Order: sequence, then structure tokens, then C-alpha cells
Amino acid sequence: MTTRGAGRGVCLPPSARRGTISQVTSSPVAAQHLRDLARLRRVRDLARLRRVRDRIDREYAQPLDVEALARGAHMSAGHLSREFRLAYGESPYAYLMTRRIERAMALLRRGDLSVTEVCFAVGCSSLGTFSSRFTELVGMPPSTYRRLAARATAGMPSCVAKQVTRPVRNREAPVSEPQLA
Repeated sequence: MTTRGAGRGVCLPPSARRGTISQVTSSPVAAQHLRDLARLRRVRDLARLRRVRDRIDREYAQPLDVEALARGAHMSAGHLSREFRLAYGESPYAYLMTRRIERAMALLRRGDLSVTEVCFAVGCSSLGTFSSRFTELVGMPPSTYRRLAARATAGMPSCVAKQVTRPVRNREAPVSEPQLA
């Protein structure tokens, strides 16, 4: 009987199907070889994941979706999502939206663009989704943030303002409304 995860055409007895590498292989050298191959695959996957993350950082304003990112990394969308979450603690989509919200915060602090213009400038196609995600990460709607942040960061260097106003990642914003001033 052939098992799915065991490799193509390899028959394993029922007792070996759920064992460790050394239980499944016949020699310690073969077991070490399988461990090395697994480690090599993990390193290649991590390199691909870094390229995906770098692409998101670079092209956040472009229309990106998980399928397009996965095709670029030569992975399936499901595998990319699982591995990205394991490596970075959030899904590729959540990471993309966080990047977009960070950029939106910077544009809103400038104060010369409307919320709708900022939404489209950072690559969001839906004002509702943008506003919901912004509120979830920052703790207030974009219009409120725009009004408060312009005053709170006046005279502050942009590099400092970016650090001080960075959105919360991997968890929701506090329930109470934060005070920027």
C-alpha cells in the first residue's frame, strides 16, 4: 500500500507510516540524508518567503493577491499561506494590508489627501474594506486619525512619527480610543 506523504511508489508497512525518519529508513545514513533534504527544502522555502515579503513591501500599492504571490514564488496558494504564517506570524494578505495601512497613516498625517484618495493610493480598491482594516489596526477610523495625527505629529521628523504611530501588528488595537495628543 502506498501512502501519500511517503513518496512516489514507496510501500510502507502500517507500523512505519507515522514514525520518525529513523524508524522509516533502514540506516542512519539514509535517515540523516532525509533530514538534510528536509532542512534544505525548509531553507529554500524561507528564501522564497523572504522574496514574497520583499515583493509585498515593494509593490504594496499594486493589485496583489495570494494566488499571484504564490505563482511568483512557485508555490501553491495554500502552501504559501501556511508557510508565511509559520514564518511571520500572519497571513500574506494580513501582512499586505498592514503595509498598506502603514503607508496610509503616513499619507493621512500629511493631510493633503482625502481618505478616499489615500485608500486608492495605497492599493485598496474598496473604501469600506480599507476603513474597516484601518480601524481594526489603528483603533480609530481614517478620518479621525487624519484629524488627530496632523496635530499630534506637527514638527516631528517623519522617521520618528512613523515609529510612534506604527499600527499594532498580530493583534487588534486596544478597545479604548488611543490619544495621539
